[in-house]
Amino acid sequence: MYKCYLNMKLVILFLFIISVCWCKQGFGPGEQDWDYAEVRKGAHMFWWLYYTTADVEKPESKPLIIWLQGGPGGSSTGYGNFEELGPLDSNLNPRNHTWVKDYNVIFIDNPVGTGFSYVDSTSLLTTNNAQIARDLVECLRSFYKKLPQFESTPLYITSESYGGKMDIEFALLLDQEIKEGKIKSNLKGVTLIDSWISPIDSVLTWAPFLLETGMIDIDGYERIDKEARKCQDLLDSGRYTEATNQWSQTETVIFSVTQNIDFYNILTKVKGYPIRYNSNFVHGLQLRQASDSLNSIMNNEVKKALNLSSDIYWTESNGQVFSTLGEDFMKPVIHIVEEVLNTTSIKVQVVSGQLDLIVDTPGTYKWVMDMHFKDKRNWLNAKRKPLLANRYIEGYVKKYGTFEFYWVSRSGHMVPADNPYAMAKILENLTNE
Repeated sequence: MYKCYLNMKLVILFLFIISVCWCKQGFGPGEQDWDYAEVRKGAHMFWWLYYTTADVEKPESKPLIIWLQGGPGGSSTGYGNFEELGPLDSNLNPRNHTWVKDYNVIFIDNPVGTGFSYVDSTSLLTTNNAQIARDLVECLRSFYKKLPQFESTPLYITSESYGGKMDIEFALLLDQEIKEGKIKSNLKGVTLIDSWISPIDSVLTWAPFLLETGMIDIDGYERIDKEARKCQDLLDSGRYTEATNQWSQTETVIFSVTQNIDFYNILTKVKGYPIRYNSNFVHGLQLRQASDSLNSIMNNEVKKALNLSSDIYWTESNGQVFSTLGEDFMKPVIHIVEEVLNTTSIKVQVVSGQLDLIVDTPGTYKWVMDMHFKDKRNWLNAKRKPLLANRYIEGYVKKYGTFEFYWVSRSGHMVPADNPYAMAKILENLTNE
């Protein structure tokens, strides 16, 4: 009898351990998990999961959202997490509008070489978007192997800037692997926030956008437009790396003409040129300057809490990752967005902050209007409606079928941080089936 009682106690203890060990304490509030996925031999991609803090019995009952930062080379685990949407801000204060309140959120340092991700040799850095997509699928495969309870959970891939270019190809490849039975996943939708889908459309609209918002005069317009046209000529002739270099030269002229405008929000108050300008900007779609303390937080408190190797040095943005993708940087992926809309059931949200310059609304709207997809006529005929949050208009939306376009008011490039009210409604629309 005693032996039976003892065995029963052991069973109860075992079940208790199982129930509390689905997650662990990481850095900051709430349960978390994290790990490395060896996506290729010698290429190690880091992911960091925040379990939702919603009042649910099982976290996997709430949607799973992946966040991909831009750059390429910007760190999701650092910038996206602490500067935009994680549970703590860069001063380590609780964020009122964290996504973790309603969703499980995975930050992935991608491509390899970014943030806490690393490669054993620089020859293993990715050189094109297709390689990035394959690595992301392998990372997700590794994630599901460790946490299989999320395989059936609705999955959404969200992204910003260059992250959107990676996001859409990742989604298409993942959908193919799901259909072929190579991976079990419940992919439902993607969100492309101020995304680098058609680079040249952004570059060619910089001059008119700045002119029409009063940031430059006609002389400035002509100087910027001249450089933008050079970029188009190089792209049209297939000289892709040179087009990338000309892209950065066009930015340099804009800095000069505007006396140092903020590319990520044209209304940001900035000090005059050349105080803020530095050559690091032209290494990629870099991030708005993060807090001075973020680098220290990531390389000290976070690294210690997550028990990561001291040999890995976290940086906000890796210029070498960008440089290796220089040939691919200016290439468009509009055709991949079209393929997703035409061949899958994946919901696609395109989100544009009205005050963003780097991926401005006119350029984004142009490539959307130039797309060919099966529901385009119905989407064009759909009524554009206000995006309401607490009875305030936070932007506008036009949607039909699996395609949605959002104009976000009072927001620049970093929509989750600039207008969290609008972002919350967009996520609500994304995850409502």
